[in-house]
Amino acid sequence: MTDRLQSQLGAPTEQNNDNHSVVFLVDDDEKIRSTLSRALSKRGFVVRAFEDAQHFLDEYDPDQPGCLVLDYGLPELNGLELQERLADLQISIPIIFITGHGGIRESVQAMKAGAIDFLEKPFRQNTLIKCITNAMEEDKRTRTEGNARRDALEKFERLTSREREIAKFMVANPSNTASKEIGRELNISPRTVDHHRARIQEKMGIHSVAELIDLSSKIGELAYSPNTA
Repeated sequence: MTDRLQSQLGAPTEQNNDNHSVVFLVDDDEKIRSTLSRALSKRGFVVRAFEDAQHFLDEYDPDQPGCLVLDYGLPELNGLELQERLADLQISIPIIFITGHGGIRESVQAMKAGAIDFLEKPFRQNTLIKCITNAMEEDKRTRTEGNARRDALEKFERLTSREREIAKFMVANPSNTASKEIGRELNISPRTVDHHRARIQEKMGIHSVAELIDLSSKIGELAYSPNTA
């Protein structure tokens, strides 16, 4: 099976990886690990291989971009259990399951939990490469969105409780953001509103209500709740 896997993974290329992402491979079969690691490396991927789930957990850095090619039938902590453990740890990494004996129930469970795919050994070259490429793109997208959300949250945390209250009102009422209207709603003077609006723009690095709404879309309503501290 390992020779067939190697032949199906095709000729070497250097165009498959962005030089930052890593394919994490977890499989208890040494021959499979060796064959896949060698073949994927020839396809341009950076590969780190582990013999079991615990070794992967001990070594994995969530800040490292990449994806996980995971054998379902691992000893002790199997593939599905590792997927659950990662979810419990709030670690998001795209997972591609590989298996020689997984059934429909297991594949459905893995996919419902967010796996990219569930492949039966031996698998075809194009199938695995496509899955890994899709997983890398998903990881990049997730990390980009996460960074944007953290940046937006940090900006909202700079605001005072009154500034958050005004920001919340403007987001909820984008067509009614005149200082006079905001002041009437919050029982403060328009001049005071102008002062707070200027501070909101300065602290958040924005210049318009549209930019404020865009930031709000990245984090949800919680960030606009008045700060009672």
